[in-house]
Amino acid sequence: MKKRNVIILGAGGRDFHNFLTYFKNNKNYNVVCFTADQIPGIEKRVFPKSMAGRLYKKSIPIYPESDLPKLIKKFKVDDVFLCYSDLSHQQVGDKASIVLANGANFALLGTKSTYIRSKKPVISICAVRTGCGKSRVTRKIALYLKRKKLRAIVIRHAMPYGDLKKQEVQKFYTYKDLDKANCTLEEREEYEHHLRQNIPVFAGVDYEKITREAEKEADVILFDGGNNDFPFIKPNLHIVLVDPRRPGHGLSYYPGEINLRMADIILINKMYGVTEEQVKEVENNSRSVNRKAKIVKVKSLVIVNEPELIKNKRVLIVGDGPTLTHGGMSTGVGTAAAIKYKARYIVDPRPYAVGSIRETFNKFSHLTNVIPAMGYSKKQLKELEQSINRTPSDIIIDSTPGDISKLMKIKRKMIYVGYDMDEKGMKQIYRIVNKFI
Repeated sequence: MKKRNVIILGAGGRDFHNFLTYFKNNKNYNVVCFTADQIPGIEKRVFPKSMAGRLYKKSIPIYPESDLPKLIKKFKVDDVFLCYSDLSHQQVGDKASIVLANGANFALLGTKSTYIRSKKPVISICAVRTGCGKSRVTRKIALYLKRKKLRAIVIRHAMPYGDLKKQEVQKFYTYKDLDKANCTLEEREEYEHHLRQNIPVFAGVDYEKITREAEKEADVILFDGGNNDFPFIKPNLHIVLVDPRRPGHGLSYYPGEINLRMADIILINKMYGVTEEQVKEVENNSRSVNRKAKIVKVKSLVIVNEPELIKNKRVLIVGDGPTLTHGGMSTGVGTAAAIKYKARYIVDPRPYAVGSIRETFNKFSHLTNVIPAMGYSKKQLKELEQSINRTPSDIIIDSTPGDISKLMKIKRKMIYVGYDMDEKGMKQIYRIVNKFI
């Protein structure tokens, strides 16, 4: 049987996982290349020959997804597999149309073909969209397990944006480990708040190896999902967050709807300013596709370290990059804090943005009164620093999950704003987790 030539559409995470779990050493397929989208700069790499398996004599190239039509023709491609997340059903259909119009088949891989099985109990925390609050829930469950004298290891969804061989298996126990690995701002935002509570985080490229390393140390593995992707590791308990601010997105985004349909627990995150009508709508939408899951409502609390400094001030808000860009949100917890604590007004940073930050505003036109914390490279981090310092304000609200002040020199007073899940609502989750363990 002749091998089928394949292109994998990716964004530096799920694509590599799917290759390693399904295509590596699969004699029926020849992966001619990956494409990359969504994350700036990650297409200028290769997937290393040393990780690709015995069927590949060379490293596999990575190209921009915009080159897809000519790549299909150049490599005589039979099948194109979509292997990344946070796409509307319309976007998935558009990609399928491009592939089919150029003569190839369009394909997706499901859980059976991509799950890793663990010997330890696995709880996955995923969502229907980026920015629903997955990592906060993961942290709360990890701390609960800690109180039960159980050791939890967080396995974080892939974000290998650098040297893939060096990032094959990564273990983070302290901030120093982040420095040694030259983690990007986006990685730090996802890892730091776990490390702050002495919760180890494992991540990287090869999740078979990562899982086996975690099994050596963990009583329970927590899979902390990325974007709205479904788990890499087969869960024994699957918790899925939905966002009342985007009530229809659970039914209109890929692969978030897959998570919603598979969920054992659907967690409605009641963030600041959410109405009961929005909560009811997202509950009804969830029930329309999943009647077996238990629905739990948890309130998010806005946490500000110096709230008195916000009142009557001109504030610049810095928010989580992925949530604000491909996550589609125009505001976040920083805006909620500015409103709650009566800022005079929120500064529009767009006229002061430089370089790739200006390009980000041009690409994501829904962003107006918040600057997305984009830091996928040293150059972009410097441009973020310049954009923040150029924007006039009395204070800066850092509403990113990490601490950007560690990575750049900010010339004005910065206060940290975040949110936490209300313990009263989380107790229902703890009771379910307790039965599970």
